[in-house]
Amino acid sequence: MEIINIVYLLISVAIGAVIVEIFKPTNSKNIKLLLIFSGAFLFAVSVIHLIPELFHHHPKDSIGIFILLGFLIQILLEFFSKGIEHGHFHKQKIIPFSVMLSLCLHALIEGVPLGGELVHNHSAHNALLTGILLHKAPVSIVLLSLFLQSGMNRTRAYFFLFLFALMTPLGLYSGHLFSQMAIYSNEIMAIVIGIFLHISTTILFESSEDHKFSLYKISVIIVGAIFAIFSI
Repeated sequence: MEIINIVYLLISVAIGAVIVEIFKPTNSKNIKLLLIFSGAFLFAVSVIHLIPELFHHHPKDSIGIFILLGFLIQILLEFFSKGIEHGHFHKQKIIPFSVMLSLCLHALIEGVPLGGELVHNHSAHNALLTGILLHKAPVSIVLLSLFLQSGMNRTRAYFFLFLFALMTPLGLYSGHLFSQMAIYSNEIMAIVIGIFLHISTTILFESSEDHKFSLYKISVIIVGAIFAIFSI
């Protein structure tokens, strides 16, 4: 099962690369609807599956602190990544090292609960995996597009994309390898939920222009939420 999950995670990044090569998106509008769908799915998965599962196994109020910590960690990571996680294009000739580092840390952290026994419930595990898969594809599109538009040659661009693709499987493997982390499984899961809540709400709020939602965007949000309810 671990191997299959790793293959899924790598394929999700590969799908993003294929979309870039075929459709050659030039700005964030080309993938905004996909991001909105993934944001709605992440938010719905968090409140319907992950949070209830977390508090079922850790009913103490203190676990909320770790959700808040995850939220704050994502704010810090986005300070360096410039918001690539939720579809921001920042075309520039030089890609700061901090962008790759923050994205890789984000991908690594969200993969840890997938490994070993860190997620108690099978449906919650599937919900977490599906949420990560749906979010990694559009992020990969933005990241590879950013690399190519900066003038980076394709070999180097795909090398960095491959490094990014390896991070979540590495997090998964770390969760499996260091079985003692299972002691802190609820705290780790809470941090990931906090990260998901920040990413998903940022995507949903930033998708509206002048704080107005079009009927089309609302429909995509509803579809993403319904998909989260019935797909797990």
